[in-house]
Amino acid sequence: MSNQEAIKEAMRQSQNICKMYLDDLTDAELLTRPVAGANHIAWQLGHLIKSEHRMISAVCPGSMPPLPTGFAEKHTNDTAALDDPLAFYTKAQYLEVAEQQRKATLAALDTRSEADFAVAAPEALKRIASTVLGIFAMQATHWTMHAGQWAITRRKLGRKPLF
Repeated sequence: MSNQEAIKEAMRQSQNICKMYLDDLTDAELLTRPVAGANHIAWQLGHLIKSEHRMISAVCPGSMPPLPTGFAEKHTNDTAALDDPLAFYTKAQYLEVAEQQRKATLAALDTRSEADFAVAAPEALKRIASTVLGIFAMQATHWTMHAGQWAITRRKLGRKPLF
């Protein structure tokens, strides 16, 4: 199995987990905080999309479609405390933007060679991963990590465990 195939499989598994956790949640439920001070799912979705865009753009400049106007600004550390539904997108909108970004991530992944994967990550991303390969692998890991947080929100909302 190649690096591309392994990363694609990890991303596929991560997307399946995320889809299962999000499928039956309403737009209003995306704003539920599992505990005071924790980020709600709506903000986390924006954070994940924005992060994927930023990381892949850093290792494959010009490969990612632009985020919607104002998207990045809606998902900063300062906006994480907001609960106003008008400050965020709908679930359908998040999923559409995520799909656009992921499609571009997969296309960029397909253009990388083994030598490209071994290149050091940009300095700004080294705390996340040391190489280009690690930056691509992080896309599945990051989404799965946040999906684990969504499991707690789902329990607070009265949903039964999925796993």
